[in-house]
Amino acid sequence: MKGYITVGTNNLARSAAFYEALFEELGFTRRREVADRAVYFGTEDDVQLVVITPADGQPATAGNGTMVALNVDTQEQVQRLHARAMDLGAIDEGAPGPRGSDTFYGAYFRDPDGNKIAFYLR
Repeated sequence: MKGYITVGTNNLARSAAFYEALFEELGFTRRREVADRAVYFGTEDDVQLVVITPADGQPATAGNGTMVALNVDTQEQVQRLHARAMDLGAIDEGAPGPRGSDTFYGAYFRDPDGNKIAFYLR
């Protein structure tokens, strides 16, 4: 099943620039834009991430307990992407490392709008 994930933003230009720089290594590019509303990232064959301003016109907020987790290929890639997010101004929510088992390796951060994002390898 393929689909898409949305994260809310109060500053579309800032968030789009953040994700564009962060996703370079993954080959995710801007796929489509809706003026002043949304920027779509991804590939033709993968899940897409949409950075969007809320449809109801209210401020975007990060959900408590809500997280977007993106699977990558290697522990080194988890480390590089987490470091890149930090360089881009993200807030650290958990440095790269094993979590709970020998088969899960991940890193966590919050984007400029407070959305919690993880890169992981299982």
